[in-house]
Amino acid sequence: MTTVDGVRRLPVPPKPRRPKAMLIGWAIAAVVVAAHTVAWETTGISLGALVDGWRGMADFLGEAIPPDLSWKVLGPSLDAALVTLWIGLLGTTLSVPISLLLALLAARGTAPAEWVYQAARAVLSFLRAVPDVVFALIFVTAVGLGPFPGVLALVCHNVGVMGKLWAEALEDADPGPPQALRSAGANRVQVAAHALLPSVLPQLAGLLMYRFDVNVRSSLVLGLVGAGGIGFLINQSIKLFKFDEMLTHILVVVVLVVAVDRLSAVVRRRLSEGDHA
Repeated sequence: MTTVDGVRRLPVPPKPRRPKAMLIGWAIAAVVVAAHTVAWETTGISLGALVDGWRGMADFLGEAIPPDLSWKVLGPSLDAALVTLWIGLLGTTLSVPISLLLALLAARGTAPAEWVYQAARAVLSFLRAVPDVVFALIFVTAVGLGPFPGVLALVCHNVGVMGKLWAEALEDADPGPPQALRSAGANRVQVAAHALLPSVLPQLAGLLMYRFDVNVRSSLVLGLVGAGGIGFLINQSIKLFKFDEMLTHILVVVVLVVAVDRLSAVVRRRLSEGDHA
């Protein structure tokens, strides 16, 4: 022990070693590497096969380029793109009432009882777990081909996703205004309508616009299974080996997705600015 200007300097203790933590870290790393190795072998990933298939890809692109931009192809493609947009729009907006109800029942601050909370969470988990494509196949067999089963499929899946997102937003809301109303004797409905929902409305609207963006993209895939829209034309072009028409439809899809993405981003930014104002 030494002193400097009368002040004692104690030795710096050695950094404690944590062999148990290091062992756990190495074990986790080994599990991750093993899982990726099994996944690589199971999925049959082969970079050699990808390189050897360049000729087939070149032939495919050669038949697709240039795209067929004649009005005979472009006109129906634009009409189908609008149908895809309407499927995504209705699939989003028609799910709002059910999503809001389940979100209120699946948030701890607004659920009337624990069993109601657990039941609402279970319903949301089920709707979220079943892919929208599976819902589309079910509704196609029920109501036939066309945009209608696509709308129903998006509504079911979107309720599960948006209900969960909204429930989490409600649980993360500022507890001050709801507590003030409860202390004044307000019931759960009054607290939700006059304090909780107004405080999180910008977040709910932003999540709604995000889901609209996602649903428009999802409606493209639903068209591949007969749920209407431009996805149906893409699937039909591939089956008929009309790859130049397929590329035309894909270009229209790109324009549609970019436009919806920009619109959704602008609305979410305005909502964010209004929330911070």
